[in-house]
Amino acid sequence: RNLLDMDTFSKSDPVVVLFVQGSGSSEWKEFGRTEVIDNTLNPDFVRKFVLDYYFEEKQNLRFDPLGSHGAVLGAQDFLGQAFVALGEVIGSQRGRLERALTGLPGKRCGTILLLAEELSNCRDIVTMQLCANKLDKKDFFGKSDPFLVFYRSNEDGTFTICHKTEVVKNTLNPVWQPFTIPVRALCNGDYDRTVKIDVYDWDRDGSHDFIGEFATSYRELSRAQSQFTVYEVLNPRKKCKKKKYVNSGTVTLLSFSVESEFTFVDYIRGGTQLNFTVAIDFTASNGMPSQPTSLHYASPYQLSAYALALKAVGEIIQDYDSDKLFPAYGFGAKLPPDGKISHQFPLNNNAENPSCAGIEGVLESYLQSLRTVQLYGPTNFAPIINQVAGTAAQVTDGSQYHVLLIITDGVISDMLQTKEAIVTASALPMSIIIVGVGPAEFEAMEELDGDEVRVSSRGRYAERDIVQFVPFRDYVDDSGNQVLSMARLAKDVLAEIPEQLLSYMKTRDIKPRQADP
Repeated sequence: RNLLDMDTFSKSDPVVVLFVQGSGSSEWKEFGRTEVIDNTLNPDFVRKFVLDYYFEEKQNLRFDPLGSHGAVLGAQDFLGQAFVALGEVIGSQRGRLERALTGLPGKRCGTILLLAEELSNCRDIVTMQLCANKLDKKDFFGKSDPFLVFYRSNEDGTFTICHKTEVVKNTLNPVWQPFTIPVRALCNGDYDRTVKIDVYDWDRDGSHDFIGEFATSYRELSRAQSQFTVYEVLNPRKKCKKKKYVNSGTVTLLSFSVESEFTFVDYIRGGTQLNFTVAIDFTASNGMPSQPTSLHYASPYQLSAYALALKAVGEIIQDYDSDKLFPAYGFGAKLPPDGKISHQFPLNNNAENPSCAGIEGVLESYLQSLRTVQLYGPTNFAPIINQVAGTAAQVTDGSQYHVLLIITDGVISDMLQTKEAIVTASALPMSIIIVGVGPAEFEAMEELDGDEVRVSSRGRYAERDIVQFVPFRDYVDDSGNQVLSMARLAKDVLAEIPEQLLSYMKTRDIKPRQADP
């Protein structure tokens, strides 16, 4: 909108060039360009850019509008540029972002309007149930033990197995359990593509006997929403041999229903906000902040491990939080004036409003606290987890989701209470990221990261896996490239957040709000 006019006799002929930056790299590469639109300062471009989106990465984009004089870059007028992260566009209201163009000092270069939408790759999921009648008897001493095998047909005429039902023992009239399968697994999104179904009699030694087969398609199956569909099971070899052969039984489709799987982007576009809270370890084991050996030591040239971890995670999450205000706490310190130990003191020293403006505001308050409090102990996580859980419990309709980042150097002192707090929090719209800094052994943290075994407390198990733990040392770049270290860390700790958010929404049957058109 309102581009600079660089042409003498007419308006500019603009084209926009998109550049992308590799993860952890500062180099810009051209990704593509729009069509040229003649003689306008308010072009609406048609050509779309298709990018892979990763929530856990900072995907930097640069848009350069140029006044076109042919295909050579040098022969084009520079009309300004806009820098934006892909997450900012997706996290903005309705996936629509307007950004001022800059780069020409003293001139107003106009604005660029960006719209992002997710390409729907057939996200429907089908649930169906089948039964059979009068199947051929294959076992000598009993009836058959039937099961079904579903195959998707490929472009080249071959078939790929996509589902097996359970075996129903000793019957010629089995009723199989309902099962669920993504539509793309069944037919690759092509509703008329053949779906082949084989009927087998199960044998313990794996040499299952073929009873017969039938073919259908997704479109045909979907008609069962209004009527029963009966298929004849045919055995081609028997059909050739026996003149009076009719069939080897029938299979009936009892029920068929379809529902859409929602994605992380659907919820973000529907207005779900990610609320980011930070908790930093101020225990004495970190070492005196003024000493270079301390994990809190910030040299004039380099951020501390704490600041790096905070920046790495915060700079990505902030794109999905519209107010950019982040509550930030410390734990394990003695506070002035009376030396009282606290496990959840606001870094900005404001108990009424512990929020800091942006990640830079959090860093500023963190450095200020290091100068005023006394590092002490013990390392207690439960108070801060319970505090964020209390906030999360106030709004459970899917419009708010909380992410708590705990950065710590060591061994946890209140393991039982922390487990109890995690089990309670697992029923709420929140996730917990724990980053371990320094050389300590972090076995106890691995126990909290419920990837292998779900966290439990007093016989109660966590409803969902909501904790992700990583040791920062695993991500430090050997050459000292801090940008790369931060990108690697963020990629790993944030990768599970979209799935964790979806698992909360699904268990509560919360659908994304429809964005206004």
